[in-house]
Amino acid sequence: MLSMNTDLDLLRLLQLSSATLPVGGFSFSQGLEYAVEAGWLNDADDVEDWLLTTMQQSLGWVDLPLLLRSHAAWAANDETKICYWNDYAVACRETAELKATDVAMGNALIRLLKTLDVAGIEPALTEHSYVTAFALASSAWHIDTQASCSAYSWSWLENQVAAATKLVPLGQTAAQRLLLLLSEHVPAVVAQSAAVEDDAIGSSLPSLALASGWHETQYCRLFQS
Repeated sequence: MLSMNTDLDLLRLLQLSSATLPVGGFSFSQGLEYAVEAGWLNDADDVEDWLLTTMQQSLGWVDLPLLLRSHAAWAANDETKICYWNDYAVACRETAELKATDVAMGNALIRLLKTLDVAGIEPALTEHSYVTAFALASSAWHIDTQASCSAYSWSWLENQVAAATKLVPLGQTAAQRLLLLLSEHVPAVVAQSAAVEDDAIGSSLPSLALASGWHETQYCRLFQS
C-alpha cells in the first residue's frame, strides 16, 4: 500500500506522473512504432503482451531498482553515487535512440525542476537519465520510494498506451482497458524491483532493441524513437 503523508504529497506525486509534465514523453514510442510497422503488434492483446513484458523485464530490473538507488543518493547528497547510478542507467539503454530518449527526457526534467526552484546539489553531469531526474524530484518533494516507483511506472505506461492508441490504432475505450489491465501488475513489479541486488541490475530484450534500432531508418515515422 502506498504511503502518502499529506494531501500535498499526493498532489506532487500526481504532478510528477502527469502526462502534461513538459518532458517530451509523448514524442517517444521506445521501439513501439517499428513493432507495429513490422506487424509484430496488431491489436490490443499484442500490445498488452509487449508492454507487460517490457514492464516486468526492463522497468522491474533496470529503471525501478536504479530509481531506488538514485533516490537514496539524492536524499544523502551523495554526488559520487548520483553520478554512478546515472551513468549506469544511461549505459543500460541498448540503442542510440533509447539512450537519446532517456537523456532528452532527463535533461528536460532537470531544466524544469530548476525553474520550479527544486533544490539539489549539481553533480558534474551533462547527460541526465530520466531516472536520475525523477529521483531528484521525488526526493526533493519527499515522495516515498514505493510511491515514486509506482508513479514512474504509471508515467511510462500511460505514454506507451498513448503511443499504441495512435499506432495500432486503438480506440479510447480499448486504451483505457489496457491501462486498467496493465496497471494491476505495477505493484508486483515495484515489489520485485526492491529485491534486485546491485549486481543483478540489467535486462536484455532483443525484440525491443531491434525494433528501436530499425526505427532509426524507418521510412515514415510519427515518433522520435
